[in-house]
Amino acid sequence: MLMETSDEILAERAQSGDAEAFGELVSRHYDMVFRLGYRMFGNKSGAEDLAQDVCASLAGKIMSFRAEAKFSTWLYRVAMNAAKDMLRKQHRQTKNNEVWGDIQDLNRATDQQTAEQLAWLSQAMTTLPTEQQQTLVLILSEEMTHAQAAEILGVSEGTISWRISDAKKRLRELAISEERLS
Repeated sequence: MLMETSDEILAERAQSGDAEAFGELVSRHYDMVFRLGYRMFGNKSGAEDLAQDVCASLAGKIMSFRAEAKFSTWLYRVAMNAAKDMLRKQHRQTKNNEVWGDIQDLNRATDQQTAEQLAWLSQAMTTLPTEQQQTLVLILSEEMTHAQAAEILGVSEGTISWRISDAKKRLRELAISEERLS
Protein backbone atom coordinates (compact mmCIF):
# COMPACT_ATOMS: atom_id res chain seq x y z
CA MET A 1 0.00 0.00 0.00
CA LEU A 2 2.45 2.66 -1.15
CA MET A 3 -0.38 5.09 -1.87
CA GLU A 4 -1.03 5.47 1.87
CA THR A 5 2.64 5.82 2.79
CA SER A 6 3.95 9.33 3.48
CA ASP A 7 6.46 10.92 1.14
CA GLU A 8 9.01 11.05 3.92
CA ILE A 9 8.80 7.31 4.56
CA LEU A 10 8.98 6.62 0.82
CA ALA A 11 12.06 8.86 0.60
CA GLU A 12 13.69 6.94 3.45
CA ARG A 13 12.96 3.66 1.67
CA ALA A 14 14.25 5.08 -1.63
CA GLN A 15 17.47 6.11 0.11
CA SER A 16 17.85 2.46 1.14
CA GLY A 17 17.55 1.35 -2.48
CA ASP A 18 13.81 0.59 -2.68
CA ALA A 19 13.08 1.17 -6.37
CA GLU A 20 9.32 0.81 -5.89
CA ALA A 21 9.30 3.57 -3.26
CA PHE A 22 11.41 5.78 -5.52
CA GLY A 23 9.03 5.14 -8.42
CA GLU A 24 6.05 6.09 -6.26
CA LEU A 25 7.71 9.38 -5.26
CA VAL A 26 8.39 10.24 -8.90
CA SER A 27 4.84 9.30 -9.85
CA ARG A 28 3.34 11.42 -7.06
CA HIS A 29 5.35 14.54 -7.80
CA TYR A 30 5.98 14.51 -11.56
CA ASP A 31 2.94 16.70 -12.28
CA MET A 32 4.04 19.27 -9.70
CA VAL A 33 7.50 19.53 -11.25
CA PHE A 34 6.01 19.68 -14.76
CA ARG A 35 3.56 22.42 -13.69
CA LEU A 36 6.36 24.42 -12.08
CA GLY A 37 8.43 24.04 -15.25
CA TYR A 38 5.53 25.16 -17.40
CA ARG A 39 5.10 28.27 -15.32
CA MET A 40 8.83 29.02 -15.25
CA PHE A 41 9.48 28.43 -18.96
CA GLY A 42 6.05 29.14 -20.42
CA ASN A 43 5.97 26.15 -22.71
CA LYS A 44 5.50 22.39 -22.71
CA SER A 45 8.99 21.69 -24.00
CA GLY A 46 10.68 23.56 -21.15
CA ALA A 47 8.36 21.92 -18.63
CA GLU A 48 9.16 18.46 -19.99
CA ASP A 49 12.88 19.19 -19.96
CA LEU A 50 12.76 20.35 -16.35
CA ALA A 51 10.63 17.40 -15.23
CA GLN A 52 12.92 14.93 -16.99
CA ASP A 53 16.08 16.55 -15.61
CA VAL A 54 14.73 16.61 -12.07
CA CYS A 55 13.46 13.03 -12.21
CA ALA A 56 16.70 11.79 -13.76
CA SER A 57 18.84 13.51 -11.13
CA LEU A 58 16.54 12.62 -8.25
CA ALA A 59 18.06 9.17 -7.81
CA GLY A 60 21.39 10.79 -6.92
CA LYS A 61 19.91 13.69 -4.97
CA ILE A 62 17.54 11.62 -2.84
CA MET A 63 20.44 10.84 -0.51
CA SER A 64 20.64 14.52 0.43
CA PHE A 65 17.03 14.57 1.68
CA ARG A 66 17.23 14.80 5.46
CA ALA A 67 13.51 15.13 6.35
CA GLU A 68 14.17 18.55 7.90
CA ALA A 69 11.32 19.80 5.71
CA LYS A 70 8.49 18.08 3.92
CA PHE A 71 9.61 16.08 0.90
CA SER A 72 7.51 18.26 -1.41
CA THR A 73 9.23 21.41 -0.10
CA TRP A 74 12.63 19.83 -0.61
CA LEU A 75 11.63 18.74 -4.12
CA TYR A 76 10.40 22.27 -4.95
CA ARG A 77 13.84 23.54 -3.95
CA VAL A 78 15.53 20.91 -6.14
CA ALA A 79 13.23 21.80 -9.04
CA MET A 80 13.76 25.54 -8.58
CA ASN A 81 17.52 25.09 -8.57
CA ALA A 82 17.31 22.97 -11.72
CA ALA A 83 15.09 25.61 -13.35
CA LYS A 84 17.54 28.33 -12.37
CA ASP A 85 20.38 26.36 -13.96
CA MET A 86 18.35 25.84 -17.13
CA LEU A 87 17.51 29.55 -17.29
CA ARG A 88 21.16 30.49 -16.96
CA LYS A 89 21.97 28.14 -19.81
CA GLN A 90 19.21 29.60 -21.97
CA HIS A 91 20.34 33.15 -21.26
CA ARG A 92 23.84 32.28 -22.40
CA GLN A 93 22.56 30.66 -25.60
CA THR A 94 20.37 33.54 -26.69
CA LYS A 95 19.78 37.13 -25.63
CA ASN A 96 16.29 37.09 -27.02
CA ASN A 97 14.88 34.07 -25.21
CA GLU A 98 11.24 33.59 -24.56
CA VAL A 99 11.26 32.47 -20.94
CA TRP A 100 7.55 32.86 -20.55
CA GLY A 101 6.51 31.41 -23.92
CA ASP A 102 3.37 31.95 -25.84
CA ILE A 103 0.89 33.79 -23.62
CA GLN A 104 -2.05 32.21 -25.40
CA ASP A 105 -0.92 28.74 -24.32
CA LEU A 106 -0.52 29.87 -20.73
CA ASN A 107 -3.66 31.88 -20.22
CA ARG A 108 -5.96 31.21 -23.19
CA ALA A 109 -7.22 34.73 -22.83
CA THR A 110 -10.27 35.43 -24.98
CA ASP A 111 -10.44 39.15 -24.39
CA GLN A 112 -7.93 40.95 -26.66
CA GLN A 113 -7.13 43.71 -24.17
CA THR A 114 -6.58 41.20 -21.36
CA ALA A 115 -4.42 39.08 -23.67
CA GLU A 116 -2.33 42.13 -24.58
CA GLN A 117 -1.91 43.08 -20.92
CA LEU A 118 -0.94 39.54 -19.98
CA ALA A 119 1.47 39.35 -22.91
CA TRP A 120 3.06 42.61 -21.82
CA LEU A 121 3.33 41.41 -18.23
CA SER A 122 4.79 38.08 -19.32
CA GLN A 123 7.40 39.80 -21.47
CA ALA A 124 8.10 42.45 -18.83
CA MET A 125 8.73 39.76 -16.22
CA THR A 126 11.62 38.45 -18.33
CA THR A 127 13.43 41.72 -17.60
CA LEU A 128 13.41 40.98 -13.87
CA PRO A 129 16.28 39.21 -12.13
CA THR A 130 15.84 35.42 -11.99
CA GLU A 131 15.30 35.50 -8.22
CA GLN A 132 12.35 37.87 -8.64
CA GLN A 133 10.94 35.76 -11.49
CA GLN A 134 11.10 32.65 -9.29
CA THR A 135 9.48 34.47 -6.38
CA LEU A 136 6.62 35.75 -8.52
CA VAL A 137 6.00 32.30 -10.02
CA LEU A 138 5.74 30.71 -6.58
CA ILE A 139 3.57 33.46 -5.07
CA LEU A 140 1.33 34.30 -8.03
CA SER A 141 1.19 31.10 -10.09
CA GLU A 142 1.64 28.46 -7.43
CA GLU A 143 -0.34 30.54 -4.90
CA MET A 144 2.13 29.89 -2.10
CA THR A 145 2.45 31.95 1.05
CA HIS A 146 5.52 34.07 1.62
CA ALA A 147 6.65 31.52 4.22
CA GLN A 148 6.37 28.62 1.78
CA ALA A 149 8.21 30.51 -0.97
CA ALA A 150 10.90 31.56 1.51
CA GLU A 151 11.46 27.96 2.58
CA ILE A 152 11.68 26.71 -1.00
CA LEU A 153 14.03 29.47 -2.13
CA GLY A 154 16.10 29.31 1.05
CA VAL A 155 15.62 32.97 2.01
CA SER A 156 13.72 34.86 4.69
CA GLU A 157 10.09 35.94 4.40
CA GLY A 158 11.35 39.53 4.45
CA THR A 159 13.43 38.81 1.37
CA ILE A 160 10.34 37.41 -0.37
CA SER A 161 8.38 40.57 0.51
CA TRP A 162 11.23 42.77 -0.69
CA ARG A 163 11.50 40.86 -3.98
CA ILE A 164 7.78 41.25 -4.65
CA SER A 165 7.86 44.93 -3.76
CA ASP A 166 10.91 45.57 -5.92
CA ALA A 167 9.42 43.59 -8.83
CA LYS A 168 6.22 45.66 -8.64
CA LYS A 169 8.27 48.86 -8.61
CA ARG A 170 10.35 47.77 -11.63
CA LEU A 171 7.27 46.66 -13.57
CA ARG A 172 5.45 49.91 -12.75
CA GLU A 173 8.47 51.97 -13.92
CA LEU A 174 8.67 49.95 -17.12
CA ALA A 175 4.95 50.45 -17.81
CA ILE A 176 5.26 54.20 -17.25
CA SER A 177 8.32 54.52 -19.48
CA GLU A 178 6.65 52.57 -22.30
CA GLU A 179 3.50 54.71 -22.11
CA ARG A 180 5.62 57.85 -22.49
CA LEU A 181 7.31 56.42 -25.58
CA SER A 182 4.03 55.46 -27.25
